Amino acid sequence: MLPILVSHGYFLRNDPKQLARGKPYPPLATLQVAAMLRERGYPVSLFDAMLSEGLEAFQACLAASSARLLILYEDNFNFLTKMCLAAVREASCTMIRQARACGLRVIVAGSDATDAPEPYLRAGADAALAGEGLGTLLALIERLGADADQPAAQLGAGLGGIAYLDGGALVRRAQAGGGLMGYPERAAWDLVDIDAYRRVWQRSQGYFSLNIAASRGCPFRCSWCAKPIWGNQYAQRLPEAVADELIHLHGAYRPDHIWFPDDIFGFRPAWVRRFAARLKAAGVRVPFTIQTRADLLTESMAAALGEAGCAEAWLGAESGSQRILDAMNKGTTVEQILTARERLRAHGVRVGFFIQLGYLDEQLADIRATRALLERAQPDDVGVSVAYPLPGTRFYDIVKAQLNGKTHWRDSGDLAMMFKGTYSSDFYREIRNLLHEQVSLSQHTTRAGGRYERARRHLARRWDALESSEGRFRVAAAL
Repeated sequence: MLPILVSHGYFLRNDPKQLARGKPYPPLATLQVAAMLRERGYPVSLFDAMLSEGLEAFQACLAASSARLLILYEDNFNFLTKMCLAAVREASCTMIRQARACGLRVIVAGSDATDAPEPYLRAGADAALAGEGLGTLLALIERLGADADQPAAQLGAGLGGIAYLDGGALVRRAQAGGGLMGYPERAAWDLVDIDAYRRVWQRSQGYFSLNIAASRGCPFRCSWCAKPIWGNQYAQRLPEAVADELIHLHGAYRPDHIWFPDDIFGFRPAWVRRFAARLKAAGVRVPFTIQTRADLLTESMAAALGEAGCAEAWLGAESGSQRILDAMNKGTTVEQILTARERLRAHGVRVGFFIQLGYLDEQLADIRATRALLERAQPDDVGVSVAYPLPGTRFYDIVKAQLNGKTHWRDSGDLAMMFKGTYSSDFYREIRNLLHEQVSLSQHTTRAGGRYERARRHLARRWDALESSEGRFRVAAAL
């Protein structure tokens, strides 16, 4: 059987913002692919770039490896892979060149390789998968096992969902129809240095968290949300299977917390209740964090999440302006956001809001509405970004003529406007800082006394000063 090295291109050290946060997770989708290949009898090893010292460590791994095939399979559960960060592309292309120099064939998969396969192929990859690509991946591996030296054009001939070079020309074949393939019920956790992750978490956060996925995809159609991997499909695992994996991680690695990176966790209260029942029967209760939508947070769902041990839920609030939510095709209302926050609070669940600034035609009144939403809802945490045009979205199609070469952020802390928005990047960075400070101030347990009042007045003055100078930032954005 063909020996395979599985890896990915996200080095934490290349992303200063995430390095400072100190909350790294193992590459879950990469580990699931490794488990799938092992189930089929392939000898599999892993190079985990996340906590690696860098490309020199990958070179050393290649020198010590007997692998004949490198699969660079990005962690599709890590939201940063959707953003196609330039640092990840550069690292991946260097890894491809290093692997080819050592005589390995190379297959790549991920959001960026789906949207823009050519840089990876020019770097030396034999094939780039479109979307999740598991069926195509297995077919390619089987062909390489039969003839490891066949050229890329022959290797990819007749397959769907693939890109390769034929005589130097790019060939892209559309994905075949059909649903998502099933994943192994347990990722290849034994291939990861779990203790290295534990040390980072304990040092930076004082506790240890691991990640599990209960589903893949999202059926909703927000205009800015790219879906290069799963499309509009939503595939959910059995709640008992998810609980069993959590129980395994609890017994093997003793995490203090679990992160579910699903776009939408649970979806229906009955699923969450079955998940909770399995955990309760095993005597396991580990606090966990999820992502969900405000319009799914019925009273029944909030109660089920609280019963299951959900410690924190992040809502894609996006904006406090109904006009902007409607323009995004979000499908939620400001009142639903407020109601969801209160229902979760009532069941002991912390709430975080994702906020997106700078969407098409967002005006100062819309930003004020977002500020007002945070003042009313007082979420426990907030994550703020600016609108990021991703290929394959309606939003991207509207603004692509304005991109002028700036199509990627270098790392997750870039926060640069890539199209001609209403305001400049500097303005949105200032708004981000003020929103973070506003939420932080709202979490003060003691709101009486001079120190709190001085901080509140100081923040209000800074808001007033920024709003009064917004015309200067408008001019800068139009230049």
